[in-house]
Amino acid sequence: MNDQAITRDSHYGAGDEATYAGITSFMRRRYTRDLAGVDVAVMGVPYDLATSNRSGARLGPRAVRAISANLAWEESVVGWDFNPFDELAVVDYGDCPFDPGEPHKVPEEIYRYAAGILEQDVALLTFGGDHFISYPLLKAHYDKHGPMALIHFDAHSDTWEEKEERIDHGSMFYHAARGGLIIPEKSAQIGIRTHNASTHGFNIFGAAEVHEQGCKSIANQVREIVGNQPCYLTFDIDCLDPSFAPGTGTPVVGGLSSHQALQILRGLEGINLVGMDMVEVAPAYDVSEITALAGATIAVQQLCLLARRPGR
Repeated sequence: MNDQAITRDSHYGAGDEATYAGITSFMRRRYTRDLAGVDVAVMGVPYDLATSNRSGARLGPRAVRAISANLAWEESVVGWDFNPFDELAVVDYGDCPFDPGEPHKVPEEIYRYAAGILEQDVALLTFGGDHFISYPLLKAHYDKHGPMALIHFDAHSDTWEEKEERIDHGSMFYHAARGGLIIPEKSAQIGIRTHNASTHGFNIFGAAEVHEQGCKSIANQVREIVGNQPCYLTFDIDCLDPSFAPGTGTPVVGGLSSHQALQILRGLEGINLVGMDMVEVAPAYDVSEITALAGATIAVQQLCLLARRPGR
């Protein structure tokens, strides 16, 4: 069967289709806006007007979907020994619509679109776009789940202080914490390697600590911090060293390898995951699609974590 994005007759299972052909959806999932019987909706937010350096992340959702065809045929995920699509009904919901000509309205449009999906008891896996999109997404998840723990993979803290809420990808977690959307003392930031004078109460595991302590230790500490708190997981692809993810807007050397990131994610099995995103893939600066491939692989890992959420 080909063109499984439109011809697939089930929300479950892997599919055998030429990786270089066919209509692209994330992991060959069905494109649909019908959420009956669906566990997870994959949504793109092609927005990058909040970047502080190189733009281009608006093309991230498309790039991640396209390269994910290289992963979609696998019957199980290495390191997990199961296929999340055997256990979760996942569809590709397409992209969030908004008018970039009215940028002040975009955060509310993202929030309302995400909230409409969550109201149907469907989890969201969202692709950016720049990292600002996590802020309206957190607002939508807060409406459903209340205050959450945040597990944040990044080169930057994204908690720089400012007097007013700006549409910026470097301050949204400062505002999320101040607004009570997330609980800093129950949250962890992993891979940080840029300076911020204040932790704002977040538990920070810098890239150097990951290299020195090892992935298993970091994952165990993060699980202890988060506990049973409903948790949102956000992964900025610039958490990875530029040698593994050059295609991003604000690369910083000394970051995690792809292997380290996957090891830590696998070590988080058992967290009470309620929402997730993967952001800042900017394909114009990519090399042989390795950044997009890393993003797609990380997204599958996030689905594995959701499938192993307590109580499922």
